[in-house]
Amino acid sequence: MLSIENTLISDELISEDFVCNISKCKGECCVAGQAGAPLDKEETTYLEKNFLKIKPYLNAKGIKSIEEQGVYVKGSDGDFETPLVGGQECAYTVFSETGVASCGIENAYKQGAIDFQKPISCHLYPVRIQNYENMVAVNYHSWSICSDACDFGNALKIPVYQFVKTALIRKFGKVWFEALEEYAKKTST
Repeated sequence: MLSIENTLISDELISEDFVCNISKCKGECCVAGQAGAPLDKEETTYLEKNFLKIKPYLNAKGIKSIEEQGVYVKGSDGDFETPLVGGQECAYTVFSETGVASCGIENAYKQGAIDFQKPISCHLYPVRIQNYENMVAVNYHSWSICSDACDFGNALKIPVYQFVKTALIRKFGKVWFEALEEYAKKTST
C-alpha cells in the first residue's frame, strides 16, 4: 500500500495489468451490475443543469428512464448513482449498430455539447474510490466481465494506473499521479 496526501492506494494498481478490450466485452460494464454508476454531488448538479444538452445523445429508453426517475437516483447504500433502464443498463448508455455500449454523456462531450467527459467513477474504472472520514481508499476492482481487459493489458504490459492515468490526474491532480508513478518505478525494478 502507498499513501499519498489523504489517499491510501492499493498496490494492485501497479501489479495488475488492464486495457479495455471493447471489441470483446462490448461495454458490458455499462450494462451489468445491480446499480448505476456512482456519482459525486457535483456531478448530480452538473447533470441537472445540462441534461437538455446531453439528451440528444441518448436513446429513447434511456430518456424515458431518466424522465421517470430523474437524472440521478439515490442508491440502496444512500449514495448517488445514475438511473438504470429496467434494472439493467445505465440510462446514459447508448448502443452502436453492432451492440457495443458507450456513454451518451461522453458522446455529448466529444461533440462539444458539454464540458464534462463522464462520471469520474466510469472514467476511473477499474479503479474504485471509497471515501472515509479522513482518507480516500483507491483500489483496483476485479470483475469477471473484464477478463479480456486483463489479458489485453497483460499482453501489452500496461498496469492499471497507466491505463487510467488521465482519470487519476482528473481526480487527484498531476502531482499526486507523479508521486504514484515514482513509487511504481521504484517497486517494479
